[in-house]
Amino acid sequence: METVYLDVLALVERLHRQFLEVVKLELDTLGAHDVNNVQALMLFNIGDLEMTVTELTLRGCYLGSNVTYNLRKLVEADYLVQQRSTRDRRMVRVRLTEKGQAMRHRIAAMHERHMAALAKGPLTEQDLTNAFAVLRRLDRFWTTSVELGPRAAHLMPAA
Repeated sequence: METVYLDVLALVERLHRQFLEVVKLELDTLGAHDVNNVQALMLFNIGDLEMTVTELTLRGCYLGSNVTYNLRKLVEADYLVQQRSTRDRRMVRVRLTEKGQAMRHRIAAMHERHMAALAKGPLTEQDLTNAFAVLRRLDRFWTTSVELGPRAAHLMPAA
């Protein structure tokens, strides 16, 4: 179990880095040099919504300290608009500009191309469904570990 668990951890990390590289190549192909791969994914995850920095952090795979920096860069490059809440001045909400929406659509088109290519060969929809189910259970395990603390693994329900 230990070897497989550690292999899965390494694979999840490698897949995330590899996907960021795929997005970087897409941005290079598009000639988009004013946004990086993480920022492009942030735009994709914001989508048509208006959300807080906390909501965005929970939605994506970003280190909390980098979110504020990347949001500032996206505002400076005119991909995002941010507004302070009138009720709570500490809360900042962000939404995409027209330029941000255009980038979001480009990333969505990349996803569509990838799904079409996958449908022709290497993975079936059932493969992806199974992988998602396993990764979702792993996510719940880690979430519960955080909520209950490091010594509470024995209290977690069986799969």
